[in-house]
Amino acid sequence: MSVDSVFVHKMWNDVELSKMVKGGVPFPMLSDGGGKVGEAFGVYDGDAGVENRGRFLIDPDGIVQGYEVLTPPVGRNVAETLRQIQAFQLVRETKGAQATPSGWRPGKDTLKPGPDLVGKVWEVWTVDKAHE
Repeated sequence: MSVDSVFVHKMWNDVELSKMVKGGVPFPMLSDGGGKVGEAFGVYDGDAGVENRGRFLIDPDGIVQGYEVLTPPVGRNVAETLRQIQAFQLVRETKGAQATPSGWRPGKDTLKPGPDLVGKVWEVWTVDKAHE
């Protein structure tokens, strides 16, 4: 979502994003003309009429699970966003029985939260990294 129109979003997806992400962004992009949503999330700059680059991952219950806000000179990583969405989906599907370590990808080992993991995350994580 940005203050850009849906037409600008379509052009951006068709001309730019589709070259970075096969098939383009696999979710709808919304227009926030006037910046009302950006203002609610604290990323809208009313004086300039633009929004900082904010990424908010909101679960089906409407709870923000993750976010990142970058100023315009720094680009986002769409692949990382998709990875994080997949990680949040896995954690939700397993009702918290699995956690995803740093850099986790679908199909890779997960962590099993619990008392046995306390103080051993690094050990478990490095063993998993050795299998990559």
